[in-house]
Amino acid sequence: MLHISLSAEKITSLAGFPVTNSLLSTWFVMALLIFGALYVRGTIALVPSHFQSIVEMIISGLYEFFETVMGHHIKKAFPVIASLFLFIITANWMGLLPGVGTVGFYEGEKFVPLFRGATADLNTTIALAIIAFFAIQYFGFLTLGVQYSKRFLNFSNPIMFFVGLLEIVSDLSKVISFAFRLFGNIFAGEVLLAVMAFLMPFIAPMPFLILELFIGFIQALVFSTLTAVFINVAVAHEG
Repeated sequence: MLHISLSAEKITSLAGFPVTNSLLSTWFVMALLIFGALYVRGTIALVPSHFQSIVEMIISGLYEFFETVMGHHIKKAFPVIASLFLFIITANWMGLLPGVGTVGFYEGEKFVPLFRGATADLNTTIALAIIAFFAIQYFGFLTLGVQYSKRFLNFSNPIMFFVGLLEIVSDLSKVISFAFRLFGNIFAGEVLLAVMAFLMPFIAPMPFLILELFIGFIQALVFSTLTAVFINVAVAHEG
């Protein structure tokens, strides 16, 4: 029987902290990226290997793309922007791997998958949105100093004070927008694949799987690009 859960299912507990299947997937993605980065750093050579060439092509491509968005500010923000993109696209694509959502165990009559797409959990996307939000404020203060606070708290006149309140609401709403956009697209895609696989296994899900690969890439690019745009707006703010 097809079972779809909006929330992540609990797998076990660690020191009283609940460990869900989406959290396991998140840890797996983090480990994959960390070990991959350490491996690349430890094997860097003047004559690059095929793997190093691929990594250099990806990083340089990302840098050139985001440079068109942020200009010279990219030098400071690129590590955060690239990390968001790489984590999100890896998490999105991991949710499409065989066994994710299908391998697990039964608790009574309920099937609990061992792994669940990390970004198909609203908790994960909210955490990513909060990171993006604080990155925007951090680079704003880093570039403009205390002057940046006038964007939100400006007592020069009633109009500017009201505009500052609108800026606060606007920035806080970015957290909701970021989180639900990413979660909605990825979760809906996984539900679609699950339904198609249940109704018509093997051949029918293939076109949708290719579509979800593309959507996973687009959502990672949209999230990181919007973060870059908002950082650029923050550092270029003039009161």
